[in-house]
Amino acid sequence: MRADLEIIKPWFTPGSRVLDLGCGDGELLDDLQQSLGINGLGLEIDADNITACIARGVNVIEKNIDEGLASIKDNTFDTVVMTQALQVMHRPDKTVEEMLRIGKEGIVTFPNFAHWRARFYLALRGQMPVSKFLSYEWYDTPNIHFFTFKDFERLCIDRNIRIIERTVVDHAHRERWSNTLWPNMLGEIAIYRITR
Repeated sequence: MRADLEIIKPWFTPGSRVLDLGCGDGELLDDLQQSLGINGLGLEIDADNITACIARGVNVIEKNIDEGLASIKDNTFDTVVMTQALQVMHRPDKTVEEMLRIGKEGIVTFPNFAHWRARFYLALRGQMPVSKFLSYEWYDTPNIHFFTFKDFERLCIDRNIRIIERTVVDHAHRERWSNTLWPNMLGEIAIYRITR
């Protein structure tokens, strides 16, 4: 399983109801069903990923999350998770609000666009960074919102969202004391567990 998914796995309760927004090929839900007996559902837009979910035995619905989640009742899920996709949403703030309307808790992961390498690249070259982690050119990137740890935490304060846990990791998903010391500069990936 992907390293970032291993990090968040302990945040799920055995037997709980989990919704994975942008579930990809269903890797997380499949693992959680096998190891924790969760009752999972994925929402996904990509046809190949939907086929992969079905092959894994993961319940999945074809859905464009940007069109909203109004069809899902309040508190339907214990946990709503979105890994590495919040930055591609047209309105990440509304997505977070919806996650906490339909679920008791939310888990989000996203790249930190204030990481020192991105800052240095931009300052030195005067161009948007392209790296192994941010591997797209500015004109073909799926990332439409470039935000940071501080931006996300300000959103949480403004919307009365409580941060239960935060993990700061590097591109290899390793936790380091330096990442914790100065997360907005040294952390490459943000991993948050949130609630109301």
